[in-house]
Amino acid sequence: MSPRSLGQPALADLADVPAADRWVRSGSLRLHVLDYGGDGVPLLVLPGITSPAITMDFVARELTDLVRPVVLDVRGRGLSDGGDGDAYDLQAYARDAEAVISGLGLECPLLLGHSMGARIAAVTAVRAAEAVGGVIAVDPPLSGVGRDPYPTSLSAFLGQLEQAVRGTDADEVARSWPRWPRREQELRARWLASCGEQAIAATHRGFESEDFFDWWPGVPAPVALLYGVQSPVVTAEGVRELTASHAEARLMPVPEAGHMVFWDTPSTALKLLREAIAYVADRAESAPGRSHG
Repeated sequence: MSPRSLGQPALADLADVPAADRWVRSGSLRLHVLDYGGDGVPLLVLPGITSPAITMDFVARELTDLVRPVVLDVRGRGLSDGGDGDAYDLQAYARDAEAVISGLGLECPLLLGHSMGARIAAVTAVRAAEAVGGVIAVDPPLSGVGRDPYPTSLSAFLGQLEQAVRGTDADEVARSWPRWPRREQELRARWLASCGEQAIAATHRGFESEDFFDWWPGVPAPVALLYGVQSPVVTAEGVRELTASHAEARLMPVPEAGHMVFWDTPSTALKLLREAIAYVADRAESAPGRSHG
């Protein structure tokens, strides 16, 4: 099993991130959070299967005039704990999100999740162990029992992890992700090795065994869902099912984007994300019985 590791260049990346390092306990685990501060409504950001918190920095820093972004290193990734015997199912991930909300005193935060993070956001909102103001889900995996498999195989993920542990660079990353901004290719090269093999493998199994549609219809409004028009994860058939099973959700296509929506088309995706946040935040603010700091 590949060991989790972070080199000095990766840790030095944190010096260029305009956020404070915060720590929260979830059971026995210590979870790391990047807190961008500010007086806006808190926005808890939940990244994808192989995306440590720092890889969402280019998204979070563009939102500080709207919200207070708080980005989680999901367990088993980045600087957060994770190891043999830890659970990596949606309920465990949701408990971690709840621990961050409680531990940092986030009052009725909005939840923004990409890919795996979108699934976590949905489950956290439905569980309602901590009050949330609304959900912005971005290209959630729609795979599950009896459905088409997740389009990226586990062996592909583990091959990329093996490269990172061995030692990779932005040029090698660019061969797999040529559309990404150079800084994001560099961060991918330096930070992917912080993702645990068990965390990736267990989460990938969850993509096949845990059905997003068991939770999606119950996600309380306001909710918006962004998806890449070219994404193999949210297909045209998936869009139809998402729409039919949640009449109150606002679905927003991102032109020319694949599954890695923000990395593929940063300017377009961030513009639409800001619209989605404003849409959800406005409706959360006016919802009866909800108060915001």
